[in-house]
Amino acid sequence: MDEEYSALLKAQTWHLVPLSPSQNVIDNKWVFCLKCNTDGFIQWYKAPLVAKGFHQHPGVNFFETFSLVVKASTIHVILSLVVTNE
Repeated sequence: MDEEYSALLKAQTWHLVPLSPSQNVIDNKWVFCLKCNTDGFIQWYKAPLVAKGFHQHPGVNFFETFSLVVKASTIHVILSLVVTNE
């Protein structure tokens, strides 16, 4: 957990600002995970710090969201193009 916290500080993930009366503080928590290799042995421990998003309000706590998720149909189209071009 100390390594994860140090990495967040080093990357300057956030900066502290004074709290105004119109804002609410969003809680967070550490989520502890074990990452195992294919043999089932522990490869590393992971401890991401996550915000409790259900306390957020659009336009107040965040202005935009971005998710790196690919639709399955996009992958199917790309794979079919690769197969037909070979």
